[in-house]
Amino acid sequence: MSKLTFLFLLFTGFAFSQTFDKAYAEKIENAQEIANQFLNDVKIPGMSISVSKNGKLIWSEGFGYSNIQTKQKVNPSVTQFRIASISKSITAAALAKLVDDGKLDFDGSIYTYIPDFPKKTYDFTVRQVGGHIAGVRHYNGNEFILNKKMTIVEGLDIFKDSPLKFKPGSDYSYSTYGWNLLSIVVQNASGVEFNKYMTETIFNPLKMDNTELGLSDVDMPNRTQFYIKTNSGDIKLGVPVSNEHKVAGGGFIATSEDLVKFGNEIVNPTILSKASVKELVTPLYTDDGKSTEYGIGFGVVKTKNDTPRYSHSGGGMGATTFLMMYPEENIVISIVTNLSQVPIRQLTAKLEDVFID
Repeated sequence: MSKLTFLFLLFTGFAFSQTFDKAYAEKIENAQEIANQFLNDVKIPGMSISVSKNGKLIWSEGFGYSNIQTKQKVNPSVTQFRIASISKSITAAALAKLVDDGKLDFDGSIYTYIPDFPKKTYDFTVRQVGGHIAGVRHYNGNEFILNKKMTIVEGLDIFKDSPLKFKPGSDYSYSTYGWNLLSIVVQNASGVEFNKYMTETIFNPLKMDNTELGLSDVDMPNRTQFYIKTNSGDIKLGVPVSNEHKVAGGGFIATSEDLVKFGNEIVNPTILSKASVKELVTPLYTDDGKSTEYGIGFGVVKTKNDTPRYSHSGGGMGATTFLMMYPEENIVISIVTNLSQVPIRQLTAKLEDVFID
């Protein structure tokens, strides 16, 4: 038995309760039981879950440890997790803000905003890139675990000379590199460095005080450690990676509570217009008329009640995450973990059953 596995056995069942609304006591009790069972079954080192109703946090709880060697407990208000591809949803809000300010057109050519990007066989738009129907490729080989710190502009060199996979609009193919392109769009359209723009325009107004770029070469004291599970079931630290160059598509770190704040902006916009948010959560269609069930940075499906659910999952080195927004029920649920390849949809389905009547 490895040292990390032994330490894991010491903390199973531990939970740090931060927020508890008595009006929802029965639902929360059921959700706690589900969460603890899931944590123990999957052997997740640390997890944080936050839920809001009508814009108010009704349940926020940390489970396990952010560092299982030092036994640092997860605190949902403080512990920062890699949110992985939920970063796409947050970057989408920046695109919407630029549309509101008249600085961006969702249907404008990518070359309008990045004129020096290598010309492809076809033109393609901001909307098509944001909806994964532009044909921009995803990771090849070991690109997912690159550990070379680069700027977002330098990150373009990884894929800029690759041809499009298909004629834009004709198919759907998920691409984090497409969102690398969109970070340059935000930067060029705003005239402000991307991370500064995100902080000043999205994070600060929404009081997302614990959301920021995850730095690969800096000790960030509230940031969790990042774990993987071996084939034999042992828990160990994942390999170091640098996500700075792809921050827009998978490089932010945040608390579960900050993600709920963001989700509530999508449900009830305050800094964005309702019109621009609607653009983000309207599913795109391929040329053959098939829905992608994805807008611009948001998955869009129906609940068991046939009401809309906006969501995004995230998977990174030492991270599996999920953010769900229910506009008609006015509920937001965020789940963040510090373990790779967690079967998180099993948990999201059960929590949805609890909180969506």
